[in-house]
Amino acid sequence: MKIILVRHGQAEDETRPDSARQLTDFGRQQAVQTAEYVTTHYSPDRFIVSPYERAQQTLSAFQLRAPKTPSSIQSNITPSDNARQALIDIANIDAECLVVVCHMSIVAYIAGLLTGESPESFSLAEARVFEMEFVMTGMATEVDRFVPDQPY
Repeated sequence: MKIILVRHGQAEDETRPDSARQLTDFGRQQAVQTAEYVTTHYSPDRFIVSPYERAQQTLSAFQLRAPKTPSSIQSNITPSDNARQALIDIANIDAECLVVVCHMSIVAYIAGLLTGESPESFSLAEARVFEMEFVMTGMATEVDRFVPDQPY
């Protein structure tokens, strides 16, 4: 099984509630780059996304490239949610190649739980690919990562 963790693209400044922040034009470009990489190298059979706008907008780039892949919102993968509970819920999803689009810092904590290592920050719209026989803490190996253009 593969789990591909993706952080959303660059979002606008915090002028609105966190859940309503939108991707910038640059963030949409990042999402397209990441979606292109992931869908070219992997065959996602399920998408899971945070309910926050910027994650939904990032997912839309994936859906354009894989329109028949089912997607659903997972409400407990927002920035302040509990990574351990989120991973339990992710483990119950039937998929061979699952793409999860969410946020810092939960994405780093989920990655750390998968590998059993310390959480490591994700770049904007970064995707990391983990392989495992089954979802359990410390059972995954990171096999690939893609970082799109960054706003430096």
